[in-house]
Amino acid sequence: MAVNEAQYKLIIEELAKKQVQLVAVSKIKPVEDIQALYDLGQRDFGENYVQELVDKQAQLPADIHWHFIGHLQSNKVKYIAPFVHLIHGIDSTKLLQEVNKQALKNNRTIDCLLQVHIAQEETKFGMDATELAEAMKLVASNALPNVRVKGLMGMASFSDDAATVRNEFGQLKALFDQYASNTFTTLSMGMSGDYQMAIEEGSTMVRIGSLLFGARG
Repeated sequence: MAVNEAQYKLIIEELAKKQVQLVAVSKIKPVEDIQALYDLGQRDFGENYVQELVDKQAQLPADIHWHFIGHLQSNKVKYIAPFVHLIHGIDSTKLLQEVNKQALKNNRTIDCLLQVHIAQEETKFGMDATELAEAMKLVASNALPNVRVKGLMGMASFSDDAATVRNEFGQLKALFDQYASNTFTTLSMGMSGDYQMAIEEGSTMVRIGSLLFGARG
């Protein structure tokens, strides 16, 4: 079994004390590994690729909460709309509108997080502060009744400079606080290498893969 059971139990214990939710990042991992973690009690899993998520969802227990954490193209929303639990990477109002449209077709309300660009790398996706304000205005107008924006998501720079990473997490937390409301409850930031710092800066949900499943490849 490729799953690190001891590590999983340690992380779950650590997060429970801080009331932080774990999303186990299972991209490119076989269904057997996901099932193994499921058997240990994990229910929230994160995938980056639409086709892979659709294939896995069909093969695994129906009570899994599937999180889509990758870059989502508008034309692929329809494939995950029937079952996705939370879409983390809403990086444009156009995508938010498409999720609303597909949720309506499936008679669902889909929970979403708005992705904010906080890293120095241009390759990472996300809204800037102005785009975020526009998206929040659209949400407040009740024009999208079939999406529920639950909070924000962001990815820090891939850097060994702890001060840079901490500063980026701090920026995201400040925006989260700015828009805080009854429905705005989730701040998804922090991965295997930086999740403890993310929690210190206010994260309520972390996305951990390699610590649980081993390195990719």
